[in-house]
Amino acid sequence: MKGPLSGLRLLEFEAIGPVPMCGTLLADLGAEILFVDRPRARHVPLAVADDTMRRGRRSIVVDLKHPRGVETVLRLVEHADALLEGFRPGVLERLGLGPQVCLARNSRLIYGRMTGYGQDGPLATVAGHDIDYIALAGVLHGIGRAGERPVPPLNLIGDYGGGSLFLALGLLAALYERERSGKGQVVDAAMIDGAASLGGVFYALHAMGAWSDERGCNLLDGGAPFYDTYETADGKYVAVGALEPQFFAELARRIGLDEHFVARQSDRAAWPELRTRLTEIFRSRTRAQWCDLLEGSDACVAPVLSLDEAPGHAHHRARHAFIERDGVVQPAPAPRFSRTPGETAAPLDVSNETAEDVLSECGFTPLEIAELYQAGALVKK
Repeated sequence: MKGPLSGLRLLEFEAIGPVPMCGTLLADLGAEILFVDRPRARHVPLAVADDTMRRGRRSIVVDLKHPRGVETVLRLVEHADALLEGFRPGVLERLGLGPQVCLARNSRLIYGRMTGYGQDGPLATVAGHDIDYIALAGVLHGIGRAGERPVPPLNLIGDYGGGSLFLALGLLAALYERERSGKGQVVDAAMIDGAASLGGVFYALHAMGAWSDERGCNLLDGGAPFYDTYETADGKYVAVGALEPQFFAELARRIGLDEHFVARQSDRAAWPELRTRLTEIFRSRTRAQWCDLLEGSDACVAPVLSLDEAPGHAHHRARHAFIERDGVVQPAPAPRFSRTPGETAAPLDVSNETAEDVLSECGFTPLEIAELYQAGALVKK
């Protein structure tokens, strides 16, 4: 594996959502990850060979309820730099794989924990999903049209922004600190905390009186007519982000908007009329026609592309921003590095031979491996 994280060894326990996304980010940058799967009836590894969020790992199936399965994982911990887990608080402690036990086996281990509500607090053990975490963080309230109900922004803010990215940041920060202290530690990444942190600028603006708690009435939430989406003649949409006066003036000049709107851009009393006029103008041409006129200019207008359309855009093609792996179109690794670029790794390796290779690398003898399979602590795939 290439990439700036080449040589970094991690264990990743099976989970959904933000944990595998975090693992993929790290794997794309060169980390070597062992995926610790759980046995299940008619084991088909989650169709993981086709799951882009579990690419770049080797895999082993361990029964964590079996004492020898737990001991197997602890021996693997001794060879790991970090660990990723997304169980509810207390689950791994009850299994004998909590931070205290793991750090006793490897004092340099970075133990990364992902939860929705955190490791403590009255909601710590309660079930939830992205929409619940961003609701409680005060973020969901501000997303949606004025006078209408809040709109879930996919699961980007809680799961992946507040979850995966903050866990990856925490792990890398802890690894950096370990270079000075020589000691491992626990990273508690809660999606609710990350979502609140992502909303920090809006908390600050609200405290200054520059952001209303009323949804859809502000500069960046669709309240401003020059920062919104508009339907085109063919039923598609363009996104307008002409915030600064010079960019709004450029937009007005190119689309034939009356000049008096330019002078009154910041006048909220003029916004309803401006929105009406922009709606009329953008409905007069197709999305492709608007792209021909506006793309490549400082008018700050972009087509609203679907998942099918985005990879084919000329800008993405020029930057090789999307790749195809095993028939699946997917984003290329990000961010980019000048000297140690990452690469999109192969699908999850679920072969029995790979599991045995991993165990051998960590000091297990062929006889020990055979006994673990026979005892049911390890499971054939």
